[in-house]
Amino acid sequence: MINKETIISKDMFAPAHIDPSKSEKIAKPSLNFWQDSWLRVRKNKGAVISLIILAVVILMAFVGPLITPYEYSDQNTKHNNLPPRIQGLENISWLPFDGTLERRNGTEYNAYEVRKIDAYYWFGTDSLGRDLFARVWKGTQISLLIAFLAALIDMIIGVTYGAVSGYLGGKVDSFMQRIIEILVGIPNLIIVVLMIMVLKPGIIPIVIALTITGWTSMARVVRAQVLKFKNQEFVLAAKTLGASDSSIVFKHMIPNMFGVIIINTMFSIPNAIFFEAFLSFIGLGLQEPHASLGSLVDDGFKSMIAFPYQMIIPSIMIALIMVCFNLVADGLRDALDPKMRD
Repeated sequence: MINKETIISKDMFAPAHIDPSKSEKIAKPSLNFWQDSWLRVRKNKGAVISLIILAVVILMAFVGPLITPYEYSDQNTKHNNLPPRIQGLENISWLPFDGTLERRNGTEYNAYEVRKIDAYYWFGTDSLGRDLFARVWKGTQISLLIAFLAALIDMIIGVTYGAVSGYLGGKVDSFMQRIIEILVGIPNLIIVVLMIMVLKPGIIPIVIALTITGWTSMARVVRAQVLKFKNQEFVLAAKTLGASDSSIVFKHMIPNMFGVIIINTMFSIPNAIFFEAFLSFIGLGLQEPHASLGSLVDDGFKSMIAFPYQMIIPSIMIALIMVCFNLVADGLRDALDPKMRD
């Protein structure tokens, strides 16, 4: 006999009604590889801040020379060696933009008032009276151009060479790797200096000199990735379906190593900037009236004690660009490397 209490207890523990239309609903949206990587990059505050700074620097490299009334190559010897002076900030004594210099005895004076110059140079002027604001941003533009060109050529040569070497294997691979070992065994500085001495100093010769041995690291990384991929299932399936060797390498393998390629390219950009600055500093870079960050540091070094701002400003720009690129590359490595995923 079923009493009332038994019926109540069964109703209390009866399962709730389930809507079959919502049983397979996915609460989290599906993301592809690049969307997921971008979300991981956004969590890295250092990489995000560095990206913003690099965007501002690249923008100013093109806009900066246009917003100043002075051309980067214009000389005015009457206005030579003037310190930085900015409208609205010149009355703030603790900022270095009030136009003051320090004598050898330690006393300070306003160079603009003493020389009766009614002008504003935001980053000051050099020994020939050229506006350093225009020259710094023009130099940043040229340094970035050289670095991006060198990194692009390194990527193209290195990816192609490494992919062909790893895919063909055997004697071809051994021969191609011996060539890389010979190039790596020769000091990079000697090759670059000889190339600059043979060719006339300029943007193209510097790029060629930087790329003679710069692609070898990319080639080795890509070769290792190809050796890992060429016996996997998707490559064997492509071979079974009749795909050509070039199609397998460039349409199936290389897209699967975009992350590694991007990371190595990002790391090669600051190296190229530093090497170009080094060449310019030792006198093998761009010649006057052209300017790069390295040549500006070289010019400022000659008068570092009397006018330190002429070297400090371009040096800060080089350091800022290199640190930001390295932080971005480090963030991309964490985001694109599958082993770093949670």
